[in-house]
Amino acid sequence: MRKVLYILGQLNDEDVEWLATVGHRVDLDPGYVLIKEGSKLAELHIVLSGVLSVSAQGRALATLGAGEMLGEVSFVDSRPTSATVTVVNKTRVLSIPISDLRDKLSEDPEFGVRFYKALAVFLSYRLRDSTVMLGYGSGTGPIDRTKDTADELDDNIMDTLWLAGSRFDRLLKRLNEG
Repeated sequence: MRKVLYILGQLNDEDVEWLATVGHRVDLDPGYVLIKEGSKLAELHIVLSGVLSVSAQGRALATLGAGEMLGEVSFVDSRPTSATVTVVNKTRVLSIPISDLRDKLSEDPEFGVRFYKALAVFLSYRLRDSTVMLGYGSGTGPIDRTKDTADELDDNIMDTLWLAGSRFDRLLKRLNEG
């Protein structure tokens, strides 16, 4: 869940409302391939609930849960996806059309600053996880991001933690009513 807190902590209430309005809720069944390695993405996804598996070239990389963002790397560098994401158990995502997001970024520079800062923080944590997975830290093997740990939040997010959590709760409530 921590990743959504980094993202929503950087955005404001209007930004989150825009994401909820332009995005659409999608319910996915186990076995569904949400992202196929080497594909071009049309949407970014925020995991609202459920569990997904990430693999590349047949190697398990991570298990993801609520609060993760998917497709952000291909959004930033416009290259095909580097991994396959498969639904493990019933999952709900908020899918945000990339074309709408690019339009919003062009029209609203302040949103762009907040959004790209959120992505930078989010991607820095992904890079740290990858470094650990490769054996340059305290562990090796696939990352399991479905489990909350006591020491996972850093001091930079503590000021926005409550606000980000509240935004995620409102987002879930709004999307679950639809």
